[in-house]
Amino acid sequence: MIRMVRVAATMALTVALAVLFAAPASAHDTLTGSNPKKDATVEAPPEIELTFSAPVRLPRVVVTDASEKQFQTGVPEAVDNKVTVPLNGTMPDGKYTVAWRVVSSDGHPIQGTYKFTVEGSPAESAAPSSAAAEPAAPEPTATNAASSDESGGSSGWLWIGLIALAIAGAAGAVAWFRRSTASEH
Repeated sequence: MIRMVRVAATMALTVALAVLFAAPASAHDTLTGSNPKKDATVEAPPEIELTFSAPVRLPRVVVTDASEKQFQTGVPEAVDNKVTVPLNGTMPDGKYTVAWRVVSSDGHPIQGTYKFTVEGSPAESAAPSSAAAEPAAPEPTATNAASSDESGGSSGWLWIGLIALAIAGAAGAVAWFRRSTASEH
């Protein structure tokens, strides 16, 4: 009976330690706001502004329309928890996707997408010949597309680590149980 109590106590301690050390690892920074906002209908904005829950670095922002034409100009700038990127001022009416990727304050890359709509754009009233005079935007690459609203990259590793820790704890408990059994005889 005492052996069972020891094994149960060891397993409980292992699980408690796993939960204690795993909790901070799952706390990634998140996108807390944007301008234009997700699913908003706006006039053509001069820039995209993303606000995160903590300072971020190495931002990448791509703004595309339904035909995947890019509208960001310049390099995204990260200052504290805000990322801004200027936009081409000739955005016609339509739906746009903002795909972003940054390195969060804990060093992990995070990414996501959201959509907004432009209506009442002055670009719609421009002559068709002005659209032909625009320089061609570079083609988007596979790294520009984000497949979800937001994703972090470590939740799978967290579960693998927890399982490995539980297995190691169980193996330790079995070894301890065998040693204590051998010393009693």
